[in-house]
Amino acid sequence: MSDLSVMSRFVLPAFLRITRRNRKYLTAAAADAYIARCIAAPASYQPPTRLRGVTVTSTVDQGRPVFTLTPSSGRSRGGLIYAHGGGWVGEIASQHWHLAARLAAELDLTVTVPIYPLIPTGTAAQVIPWFAELYLTSTRRYGPTFLAGDSAGGQIVLSTALHLRDTAQAKVPRTVVISPAVDLTLENPAIDDVLPDDPWLGREGALVFGGHWRGELPMKDPMVSPLFGDFTGLGPLTVFSGTHDILNPDTRLLVDKARAAGVDVDYHERPGLVHVYPLTPTPEGAAARNTLVETLRADLTG
Repeated sequence: MSDLSVMSRFVLPAFLRITRRNRKYLTAAAADAYIARCIAAPASYQPPTRLRGVTVTSTVDQGRPVFTLTPSSGRSRGGLIYAHGGGWVGEIASQHWHLAARLAAELDLTVTVPIYPLIPTGTAAQVIPWFAELYLTSTRRYGPTFLAGDSAGGQIVLSTALHLRDTAQAKVPRTVVISPAVDLTLENPAIDDVLPDDPWLGREGALVFGGHWRGELPMKDPMVSPLFGDFTGLGPLTVFSGTHDILNPDTRLLVDKARAAGVDVDYHERPGLVHVYPLTPTPEGAAARNTLVETLRADLTG
Protein backbone atom coordinates (compact mmCIF):
# COMPACT_ATOMS: atom_id res chain seq x y z
CA MET A 1 0.00 0.00 0.00
CA SER A 2 3.00 2.30 0.26
CA ASP A 3 2.65 3.25 -3.40
CA LEU A 4 -0.91 4.53 -2.95
CA SER A 5 -1.66 8.22 -3.17
CA VAL A 6 -2.53 10.14 -0.01
CA MET A 7 -6.05 10.52 -1.38
CA SER A 8 -6.57 6.77 -1.73
CA ARG A 9 -4.69 5.70 1.38
CA PHE A 10 -6.02 8.24 3.88
CA VAL A 11 -8.39 10.92 2.62
CA LEU A 12 -11.04 8.88 0.81
CA PRO A 13 -11.32 6.09 3.43
CA ALA A 14 -11.54 8.72 6.17
CA PHE A 15 -14.25 10.60 4.28
CA LEU A 16 -16.26 7.41 3.77
CA ARG A 17 -16.03 6.54 7.46
CA ILE A 18 -16.79 10.05 8.73
CA THR A 19 -19.84 10.33 6.48
CA ARG A 20 -20.90 6.79 7.47
CA ARG A 21 -21.26 5.82 3.85
CA ASN A 22 -21.72 2.20 4.90
CA ARG A 23 -24.56 2.77 7.38
CA LYS A 24 -27.30 1.38 5.13
CA TYR A 25 -25.27 -1.82 4.75
CA LEU A 26 -24.51 -2.44 8.42
CA THR A 27 -27.80 -4.01 9.54
CA ALA A 28 -30.97 -5.39 7.99
CA ALA A 29 -32.98 -2.70 9.78
CA ALA A 30 -30.80 0.05 8.32
CA ALA A 31 -31.24 -1.43 4.84
CA ASP A 32 -35.02 -1.59 5.23
CA ALA A 33 -35.10 2.01 6.44
CA TYR A 34 -33.03 3.13 3.46
CA ILE A 35 -35.38 1.39 1.03
CA ALA A 36 -38.32 3.15 2.69
CA ARG A 37 -36.58 6.54 2.32
CA CYS A 38 -35.87 5.90 -1.35
CA ILE A 39 -39.51 5.01 -1.98
CA ALA A 40 -40.71 8.12 -0.14
CA ALA A 41 -38.29 10.47 -1.93
CA PRO A 42 -37.01 8.99 -5.20
CA ALA A 43 -33.71 10.45 -6.38
CA SER A 44 -33.42 12.14 -9.75
CA TYR A 45 -32.02 10.08 -12.60
CA GLN A 46 -31.55 13.05 -14.92
CA PRO A 47 -28.03 13.53 -16.34
CA PRO A 48 -25.92 16.53 -15.34
CA THR A 49 -26.68 19.69 -17.29
CA ARG A 50 -23.37 19.57 -19.09
CA LEU A 51 -21.67 16.38 -20.22
CA ARG A 52 -18.58 16.96 -22.32
CA GLY A 53 -18.39 15.74 -25.87
CA VAL A 54 -21.83 14.16 -26.17
CA THR A 55 -25.40 14.89 -27.15
CA VAL A 56 -27.95 13.41 -24.77
CA THR A 57 -31.36 12.19 -25.89
CA SER A 58 -33.95 10.09 -24.10
CA THR A 59 -36.73 7.68 -24.99
CA VAL A 60 -39.03 5.36 -23.11
CA ASP A 61 -38.69 1.61 -23.55
CA GLN A 62 -41.05 -0.80 -21.80
CA GLY A 63 -42.16 2.08 -19.61
CA ARG A 64 -38.63 2.96 -18.47
CA PRO A 65 -36.43 5.94 -19.43
CA VAL A 66 -33.45 5.12 -21.64
CA PHE A 67 -30.80 7.75 -22.35
CA THR A 68 -28.52 7.76 -25.37
CA LEU A 69 -25.16 9.54 -25.32
CA THR A 70 -24.04 10.26 -28.87
CA PRO A 71 -20.54 11.59 -29.63
CA SER A 72 -20.61 15.28 -30.57
CA SER A 73 -18.31 14.38 -33.45
CA GLY A 74 -21.22 12.64 -35.13
CA ARG A 75 -19.14 9.50 -35.58
CA SER A 76 -20.05 6.15 -34.05
CA ARG A 77 -17.88 3.07 -34.25
CA GLY A 78 -20.14 0.91 -32.11
CA GLY A 79 -22.22 0.89 -28.99
CA LEU A 80 -21.97 0.36 -25.25
CA ILE A 81 -24.63 -0.35 -22.64
CA TYR A 82 -23.81 1.03 -19.17
CA ALA A 83 -25.46 -0.24 -15.97
CA HIS A 84 -24.97 1.94 -12.92
CA GLY A 85 -24.26 0.69 -9.41
CA GLY A 86 -25.97 1.57 -6.15
CA GLY A 87 -26.97 -1.73 -4.58
CA TRP A 88 -30.02 -2.09 -6.87
CA VAL A 89 -31.61 0.58 -4.66
CA GLY A 90 -29.59 3.74 -5.36
CA GLU A 91 -30.25 5.80 -8.49
CA ILE A 92 -27.62 6.66 -11.08
CA ALA A 93 -25.11 9.28 -9.88
CA SER A 94 -22.98 11.94 -11.54
CA GLN A 95 -19.83 9.81 -11.63
CA HIS A 96 -21.69 7.20 -13.68
CA TRP A 97 -22.84 9.82 -16.16
CA HIS A 98 -19.38 11.33 -16.54
CA LEU A 99 -17.76 7.95 -17.15
CA ALA A 100 -20.42 7.03 -19.73
CA ALA A 101 -19.94 10.39 -21.46
CA ARG A 102 -16.17 9.96 -21.57
CA LEU A 103 -16.49 6.52 -23.14
CA ALA A 104 -18.82 7.93 -25.77
CA ALA A 105 -16.77 11.03 -26.56
CA GLU A 106 -13.26 9.54 -26.57
CA LEU A 107 -14.10 6.25 -28.26
CA ASP A 108 -16.81 7.39 -30.68
CA LEU A 109 -19.29 4.98 -29.12
CA THR A 110 -23.02 5.46 -28.82
CA VAL A 111 -23.63 4.75 -25.14
CA THR A 112 -27.02 3.60 -23.90
CA VAL A 113 -27.85 4.24 -20.24
CA PRO A 114 -31.04 2.44 -19.13
CA ILE A 115 -32.76 3.71 -15.99
CA TYR A 116 -33.70 0.30 -14.70
CA PRO A 117 -36.35 -0.27 -12.01
CA LEU A 118 -34.91 -0.35 -8.51
CA ILE A 119 -35.87 -2.53 -5.58
CA PRO A 120 -38.26 -3.33 -4.05
CA THR A 121 -40.18 -3.35 -7.37
CA GLY A 122 -37.28 -4.08 -9.75
CA THR A 123 -35.95 -7.64 -9.95
CA ALA A 124 -33.26 -9.50 -11.85
CA ALA A 125 -35.88 -11.46 -13.80
CA GLN A 126 -37.29 -8.17 -15.13
CA VAL A 127 -34.08 -6.32 -15.80
CA ILE A 128 -31.68 -8.87 -17.30
CA PRO A 129 -33.88 -9.83 -20.31
CA TRP A 130 -34.60 -6.13 -20.87
CA PHE A 131 -30.88 -5.32 -20.95
CA ALA A 132 -30.43 -8.18 -23.42
CA GLU A 133 -33.06 -6.65 -25.70
CA LEU A 134 -31.45 -3.23 -25.45
CA TYR A 135 -28.11 -4.84 -26.27
CA LEU A 136 -29.48 -6.43 -29.42
CA THR A 137 -31.07 -3.14 -30.45
CA SER A 138 -27.73 -1.39 -29.99
CA THR A 139 -25.92 -3.92 -32.17
CA ARG A 140 -28.48 -3.48 -34.93
CA ARG A 141 -28.30 0.30 -34.81
CA TYR A 142 -24.66 1.03 -33.98
CA GLY A 143 -22.67 -2.13 -34.61
CA PRO A 144 -20.48 -4.10 -32.18
CA THR A 145 -21.60 -3.27 -28.66
CA PHE A 146 -19.85 -3.59 -25.30
CA LEU A 147 -21.34 -4.02 -21.84
CA ALA A 148 -20.05 -2.14 -18.80
CA GLY A 149 -21.22 -1.64 -15.24
CA ASP A 150 -20.09 -1.06 -11.68
CA SER A 151 -21.04 -2.83 -8.44
CA ALA A 152 -24.71 -3.85 -8.81
CA GLY A 153 -24.43 -2.74 -12.43
CA GLY A 154 -21.51 -5.14 -12.81
CA GLN A 155 -23.82 -7.95 -11.76
CA ILE A 156 -26.42 -6.79 -14.26
CA VAL A 157 -24.10 -6.67 -17.28
CA LEU A 158 -22.32 -9.92 -16.42
CA SER A 159 -25.65 -11.71 -16.00
CA THR A 160 -26.77 -10.11 -19.28
CA ALA A 161 -23.70 -11.42 -21.10
CA LEU A 162 -24.42 -14.91 -19.75
CA HIS A 163 -28.10 -14.60 -20.72
CA LEU A 164 -27.20 -13.54 -24.27
CA ARG A 165 -24.83 -16.50 -24.53
CA ASP A 166 -27.33 -18.95 -23.01
CA THR A 167 -30.07 -17.88 -25.41
CA ALA A 168 -27.66 -17.98 -28.38
CA GLN A 169 -28.45 -14.37 -29.22
CA ALA A 170 -24.99 -12.78 -29.07
CA LYS A 171 -21.42 -13.05 -27.84
CA VAL A 172 -20.43 -9.75 -26.25
CA PRO A 173 -17.05 -8.54 -27.59
CA ARG A 174 -16.06 -7.31 -24.12
CA THR A 175 -17.82 -6.94 -20.78
CA VAL A 176 -16.29 -4.49 -18.31
CA VAL A 177 -17.14 -4.94 -14.64
CA ILE A 178 -16.00 -2.58 -11.88
CA SER A 179 -16.12 -4.08 -8.37
CA PRO A 180 -18.97 -6.38 -9.41
CA ALA A 181 -21.41 -8.13 -7.10
CA VAL A 182 -21.17 -11.69 -8.41
CA ASP A 183 -22.43 -13.84 -5.52
CA LEU A 184 -25.34 -12.27 -3.68
CA THR A 185 -25.27 -14.94 -0.96
CA LEU A 186 -22.06 -13.37 0.41
CA GLU A 187 -21.21 -16.78 1.85
CA ASN A 188 -17.52 -16.62 1.02
CA PRO A 189 -15.69 -16.92 4.39
CA ALA A 190 -12.90 -14.69 3.09
CA ILE A 191 -15.34 -11.76 3.26
CA ASP A 192 -14.95 -11.78 7.05
CA ASP A 193 -11.27 -10.87 6.67
CA VAL A 194 -12.09 -7.88 4.44
CA LEU A 195 -15.05 -6.44 6.38
CA PRO A 196 -12.95 -4.43 8.90
CA ASP A 197 -11.08 -2.72 6.05
CA ASP A 198 -14.12 -1.85 3.90
CA PRO A 199 -15.43 1.66 4.69
CA TRP A 200 -18.22 1.44 2.11
CA LEU A 201 -20.10 -1.87 2.18
CA GLY A 202 -21.43 -4.34 4.73
CA ARG A 203 -22.88 -7.84 4.58
CA GLU A 204 -26.19 -7.59 6.44
CA GLY A 205 -27.65 -4.71 4.46
CA ALA A 206 -26.35 -6.09 1.18
CA LEU A 207 -28.19 -9.34 1.88
CA VAL A 208 -31.45 -7.39 2.24
CA PHE A 209 -30.92 -5.55 -1.04
CA GLY A 210 -29.92 -8.75 -2.83
CA GLY A 211 -32.91 -10.57 -1.38
CA HIS A 212 -35.27 -8.06 -2.96
CA TRP A 213 -33.35 -8.09 -6.24
CA ARG A 214 -33.57 -11.86 -6.68
CA GLY A 215 -37.37 -11.73 -6.54
CA GLU A 216 -38.63 -15.27 -6.97
CA LEU A 217 -35.38 -16.61 -8.41
CA PRO A 218 -32.95 -18.69 -6.36
CA MET A 219 -30.08 -16.62 -5.00
CA LYS A 220 -27.62 -18.75 -6.95
CA ASP A 221 -29.41 -18.39 -10.28
CA PRO A 222 -26.86 -16.86 -12.72
CA MET A 223 -29.39 -14.12 -13.48
CA VAL A 224 -28.95 -13.06 -9.85
CA SER A 225 -25.45 -14.29 -8.95
CA PRO A 226 -23.42 -14.64 -12.16
CA LEU A 227 -20.58 -16.44 -10.35
CA PHE A 228 -22.69 -19.60 -10.58
CA GLY A 229 -23.06 -19.46 -14.36
CA ASP A 230 -21.14 -21.48 -16.93
CA PHE A 231 -18.53 -19.16 -18.44
CA THR A 232 -17.70 -21.37 -21.43
CA GLY A 233 -17.89 -19.37 -24.64
CA LEU A 234 -18.22 -15.99 -22.93
CA GLY A 235 -16.50 -13.03 -24.56
CA PRO A 236 -13.51 -11.23 -23.00
CA LEU A 237 -13.83 -9.66 -19.55
CA THR A 238 -12.13 -6.63 -18.06
CA VAL A 239 -12.41 -6.65 -14.28
CA PHE A 240 -11.43 -4.01 -11.70
CA SER A 241 -11.34 -4.68 -7.94
CA GLY A 242 -9.73 -3.23 -4.82
CA THR A 243 -8.79 -5.41 -1.87
CA HIS A 244 -10.55 -3.17 0.69
CA ASP A 245 -13.90 -4.22 -0.79
CA ILE A 246 -15.96 -7.11 0.58
CA LEU A 247 -16.80 -8.05 -3.02
CA ASN A 248 -13.12 -8.68 -3.78
CA PRO A 249 -12.96 -12.33 -2.60
CA ASP A 250 -15.82 -13.32 -4.90
CA THR A 251 -14.32 -11.27 -7.72
CA ARG A 252 -11.17 -13.36 -7.44
CA LEU A 253 -13.31 -16.51 -7.72
CA LEU A 254 -14.97 -15.05 -10.80
CA VAL A 255 -11.63 -14.36 -12.46
CA ASP A 256 -10.33 -17.86 -11.70
CA LYS A 257 -13.52 -19.55 -12.89
CA ALA A 258 -13.70 -17.54 -16.10
CA ARG A 259 -10.06 -18.20 -16.94
CA ALA A 260 -10.53 -21.92 -16.25
CA ALA A 261 -13.38 -21.86 -18.79
CA GLY A 262 -11.09 -20.35 -21.41
CA VAL A 263 -12.31 -16.77 -21.15
CA ASP A 264 -9.83 -13.97 -21.85
CA VAL A 265 -9.79 -12.04 -18.56
CA ASP A 266 -8.01 -8.70 -18.13
CA TYR A 267 -7.87 -8.32 -14.33
CA HIS A 268 -6.87 -5.14 -12.50
CA GLU A 269 -6.65 -5.66 -8.73
CA ARG A 270 -5.22 -2.91 -6.54
CA PRO A 271 -4.21 -3.61 -2.93
CA GLY A 272 -5.65 -1.20 -0.41
CA LEU A 273 -8.24 0.37 -2.69
CA VAL A 274 -11.94 0.62 -1.94
CA HIS A 275 -15.13 -0.40 -3.70
CA VAL A 276 -15.54 0.99 -7.26
CA TYR A 277 -12.12 2.66 -7.06
CA PRO A 278 -12.10 3.45 -10.82
CA LEU A 279 -14.99 5.87 -10.17
CA THR A 280 -13.29 7.68 -7.29
CA PRO A 281 -11.63 11.13 -7.55
CA THR A 282 -8.17 9.74 -6.90
CA PRO A 283 -5.00 9.28 -8.99
CA GLU A 284 -5.64 5.53 -8.94
CA GLY A 285 -9.20 6.09 -10.12
CA ALA A 286 -7.99 8.29 -12.98
CA ALA A 287 -5.41 5.68 -13.99
CA ALA A 288 -8.07 2.95 -14.00
CA ARG A 289 -10.38 5.06 -16.16
CA ASN A 290 -7.52 5.60 -18.61
CA THR A 291 -6.91 1.84 -18.68
CA LEU A 292 -10.58 1.21 -19.38
CA VAL A 293 -10.62 3.67 -22.27
CA GLU A 294 -7.45 2.24 -23.81
CA THR A 295 -8.69 -1.34 -23.45
CA LEU A 296 -11.85 -0.58 -25.40
CA ARG A 297 -9.91 1.50 -27.91
CA ALA A 298 -7.69 -1.50 -28.65
CA ASP A 299 -10.80 -3.64 -29.24
CA LEU A 300 -12.18 -1.07 -31.66
CA THR A 301 -8.94 -0.75 -33.63
CA GLY A 302 -7.73 -4.35 -33.36
